[in-house]
Amino acid sequence: MIDFLRGNVVHLETEYIVLDVRDTGYRVFTPNPYAFAKKEEPVTVYIHHSVREDAILLFGFETREEQALFRKLLEVSGIGPRVALGILSGGRPDAVIAAIQQENIAFLTKLPGIGKKTAQRMILDLKDKLIGAGLDGGLLTAAGIALDLTSSRHSGQGAGTAWQEAREGLAALGYTAAELDKAWLGLQHSATAEESVDSLMKRALQQLFKG
Repeated sequence: MIDFLRGNVVHLETEYIVLDVRDTGYRVFTPNPYAFAKKEEPVTVYIHHSVREDAILLFGFETREEQALFRKLLEVSGIGPRVALGILSGGRPDAVIAAIQQENIAFLTKLPGIGKKTAQRMILDLKDKLIGAGLDGGLLTAAGIALDLTSSRHSGQGAGTAWQEAREGLAALGYTAAELDKAWLGLQHSATAEESVDSLMKRALQQLFKG
């Protein structure tokens, strides 16, 4: 089984990247392909290798935490690889974990492909398993993540760093990676190094409300 791949991202689509590993191109489905869009150096992608009767598929993640949570989600009845991938595209791992631990059905049902019954199964099947697997999410609530980020001071490290923090806060509120990428396209040319996380979040919300 493949545990990770390291290579250059040579192509991306809305659902997957193509990773060049020693002149072999691997198609890897990932929660947010655009996270790899500007990475010119070789990257490490943590892999879940799925073997079925009709297909061999690779699912890839930026962190071990994402990889581990993806595998735990597959243990839930009714959640397959595509739905698990959608969950990770819709929320940060620590926000998803915190929502499961705190039985936050309202947050979970905002994730792609998750209805109330599936959210209840996620809580029932995973609540007591995540901490034992090292996935405690810092015991943060989605609201708490957003509050911490909106109160951040000017970082002085450029709009890119501030946007990453703002993006995490917005993801914790339930916005998908695709929605946040679209919002950033409308902001990036006007964002400055002095702009705060709070300001970026407010302006991104304006973009999101416009649709």
